[in-house]
Amino acid sequence: MSELFLPRSPDRLVCPQCLQALQHEDELRCERCSLQIPVVAGIPRFVEQEHLASFGLQWNRYEVAHDDEDRATFQAKTGISLAELKGLRVLDAGCGGGRYCKVAAEAGAEVIGADHTSAVEKASKLCGHLPGLKLVQADLKHLPFERASFDFVFSIGVMHHDSDTKSVFDAVAQMVKPGGRMAVWLYRRNMFWQEALNSSIRRVTTNLPPERLEPWCRFGALVGGIPIAKQTLSKIINFSTHPVWENRVCDNFDWYAPQYQFHHTTDELCEWFEAAGFGELQVLPPEKNGRFYRWAWKNNLIIGSGVNILGRQIK
Repeated sequence: MSELFLPRSPDRLVCPQCLQALQHEDELRCERCSLQIPVVAGIPRFVEQEHLASFGLQWNRYEVAHDDEDRATFQAKTGISLAELKGLRVLDAGCGGGRYCKVAAEAGAEVIGADHTSAVEKASKLCGHLPGLKLVQADLKHLPFERASFDFVFSIGVMHHDSDTKSVFDAVAQMVKPGGRMAVWLYRRNMFWQEALNSSIRRVTTNLPPERLEPWCRFGALVGGIPIAKQTLSKIINFSTHPVWENRVCDNFDWYAPQYQFHHTTDELCEWFEAAGFGELQVLPPEKNGRFYRWAWKNNLIIGSGVNILGRQIK
């Protein structure tokens, strides 16, 4: 067990049920609740994958990390420069395969990555060698950390895959210190006809076993490499147009496999931030530039684009 999670450490783990500090020998345990938590491959496992199993599959199978791209994406989707991270205690709420954990840790932050799925194993392989970075497999609605204990919390493309996005948001927001900041990226709600088309396709794909869905994801990756399709068809049916083949396959799987996928508006997310005691809200623009792209994004026409807010806890 890492020293980061020792009972007397400032970063100690707590029982997600009663919030008492957990004790440990070969496994974590709560003396009050009699809760026992196994530690597998050095990672505390508070949950099993359940409805999010597809994410464990995709992140462990595909190699999608690209250092320069991941650093640029992190800064665009959090609104935080890498220079600001040094010495901060940071939570990656839904770390997946660890791409953005790695970015934050390499910038000098003390990082904890939490994910509901076995993707934490991929994250461990990718960035477990970095000092000051630790991982847990846990439900974001019941995190095993003391409340108001992080300087910065971020969640990129994760919360909308729960049955209740707002309940995840509210639970994660409790982790932010007074004066600390939080950045959240969620799928954007598109035009009604795009939403109807997306929902009808996903009613089929979410019922396919992975071995039947993956060939379709590979076909979508093939289409996503055709220039004319990237400019036209991708605005009607969602498929990845990432420049790297393996990323396209993974992105397609990410879109069509998960049981839950909810889409939200900027106003909705701003209301959640304000209700949770956050102010100084910044609506973060998309990474891509261009007059037409920004017009389409503002008018909710870009399938797979996001609503993205950075705020400061002012309570």
